[in-house]
Amino acid sequence: MSDKKVPDVLTGALQFGIKPGLERITCLMNLLGNPQNSFRSVHIAGTNGKGSVATFISSILAADDRKVGVFTSPYLERFSERIRIIDGAQGLEDYVRDDSAGEISSEDLDKYSDIVKQAREKMVSEGMCDEPTEFELITAICFLYFADRKVDVAVLEVGLGGRLDSTNVIKDPLVTVITALGLDHTGVLGNTISEITGEKAGIFKQGSPAVCFDPDLMILPEEMKSDVRKTLLAKAEEINVDITFAGSKESYDNALFSSDGKMIFPYGDEMYVTDLNGKHQVGNAITAIEAARKCGVSEEAIYKGIFLARWKCRAEILSIKPTVIIDGGHNPQGAISLVTTMDEMFGGGLKGKPVRILMGVMKDKDVSGILEAYKKCGLNIVSAVTVTPDNPRSEPAGILANKIKDVYNISEDLEVCPNAEEGARLAYEKSLKDGEILLATGSLYLAGQIRSTLKGLIECTTI
Repeated sequence: MSDKKVPDVLTGALQFGIKPGLERITCLMNLLGNPQNSFRSVHIAGTNGKGSVATFISSILAADDRKVGVFTSPYLERFSERIRIIDGAQGLEDYVRDDSAGEISSEDLDKYSDIVKQAREKMVSEGMCDEPTEFELITAICFLYFADRKVDVAVLEVGLGGRLDSTNVIKDPLVTVITALGLDHTGVLGNTISEITGEKAGIFKQGSPAVCFDPDLMILPEEMKSDVRKTLLAKAEEINVDITFAGSKESYDNALFSSDGKMIFPYGDEMYVTDLNGKHQVGNAITAIEAARKCGVSEEAIYKGIFLARWKCRAEILSIKPTVIIDGGHNPQGAISLVTTMDEMFGGGLKGKPVRILMGVMKDKDVSGILEAYKKCGLNIVSAVTVTPDNPRSEPAGILANKIKDVYNISEDLEVCPNAEEGARLAYEKSLKDGEILLATGSLYLAGQIRSTLKGLIECTTI
């Protein structure tokens, strides 16, 4: 397992920002011998639920005893989380016991970073192409590693959009997947849901089936749901792709929550059990089930994979007394799902319960929309600690505090603590003292930065 340190080849690459396009990654992969063509893939795009669907699918494929490469973003606690191999059923059992199992080692990370660095230098010095972005370099490292390790299948999560994302250099995927959609990254992907959907559907490949989260179950206005469906169908028809819409309102309505923190839901003739809580995860699980079936797995593997799937920082309960929940939701749709899930956890009794929020966000997110969604769903925020996640795109904690004040009219119990770890300690100590629910949320960057801090504090607490 490597530490949180980012590989040297990526140093300085952040300055090149987000530059959609396939020219640079295509050039880079040509220099590296196109390792992405040596394995089959499951390619996943979407706004919400990409990570959850990737987790469900990779768990199912591993339960079917396949050697599965998994590429996700962003990382939470360690950079090496982004690139892992779950080697069959035994590898899945290892991962359930230890969430660092299967991550790329620091030695391999250095090895493949050096190879990619040399290719990048050749590409730029000889004028073949512009400087690649950070995500393009990470994608290249991932593809080299998976090719050398001879994975049976790679589960690849799109970084941004789909059509022009660096992962879209792959050819002949086993299946392409579109998760729930929303208005996110509008400055890059387009201002309408149709434009955004078109960008996501850019991962469709002729000859490869597509599975899409049912638009009727997305958290969108009805007219937007219709636009999403029309756009997906039009794109599928354009390039002759067999498309399946995955979802079941009956499964959603009949999901149950057990006393040991699991969710049980019906689908077809089976009752599935999962550790990933929240009814929104029913749709993610069903999307993964239908995608996995396109890969020819056994029904036994599907059941086992859903049961063993693990995905931290998604409505994750870190403590019961006091209740501490950490979640990486970062848009209004995610906010609605989070509050709904929390209400389900409390047996429908969340409304009215005082909640302390520990929040840090990225400045390009709809912060006011997130807060308004919390309020509309009945989240009773009475106390807040705002922080600035360790990322150049972060919203300053002071500005975030003012936005919370505008929506919730909190003035007395509102603390600004720019350092995320210090803010986590402060918020936890307050909840330990008064017993208020502590919700840490706003960004996956924040969740990853403070999870270990909160876990350490909780483990040292004796009540």
